[in-house]
Amino acid sequence: MTIKGIDVSSFQPEKYHTGGFAFVFIKITEGTTYTNPKWVAQRKTARDAGMVTGFYHFARPGSVEEQAEFFLSKINLVEGDILVLDWEDQGVSHSFKDNWIKRVQHRTPGHRTVLYCNRDFWLHRDSTSFAGDGLWIAQYNGRPGRPDIQHPWLFHQYTDHPVDTSVGNFKDKVALRAWSAHRQLASFD
Repeated sequence: MTIKGIDVSSFQPEKYHTGGFAFVFIKITEGTTYTNPKWVAQRKTARDAGMVTGFYHFARPGSVEEQAEFFLSKINLVEGDILVLDWEDQGVSHSFKDNWIKRVQHRTPGHRTVLYCNRDFWLHRDSTSFAGDGLWIAQYNGRPGRPDIQHPWLFHQYTDHPVDTSVGNFKDKVALRAWSAHRQLASFD
């Protein structure tokens, strides 16, 4: 693992430090009413720096369909954009998580859709081990790239200081870009 990335939300500025980072995940929506007012400018910062971009939705209790559609209604996707469900609200079930990911995969053929959650959610709340196209696991264990889980993972968020930082389980940015641009199409009926 030689690549690092960050995630940003409305707590970070529109123009943020990109040096040394290969990827960024940008919060777009939460529930069915909140949209990050900085996300378009934050996307421009990432794309101007040549970073692989991903976008996430923070799940809240409620309708899977409404939250997936709200999230997707905000984005003009380009090839290689990664989509993420941020699963950390105790009121959101593992079945919501699975159905949101499947719905977004079905609606966005060709785009990777991954799950973000912390180690506790993955080990104690999840019952299906379904993470779409890959798992982004959060565990601040002081060992970047070595989360304490058995399941294969793609990204490991290992710190929130000075900003949420992750390592990607890819040889380099070229490998991440190739992975993000080539999703196998499948049916999710």
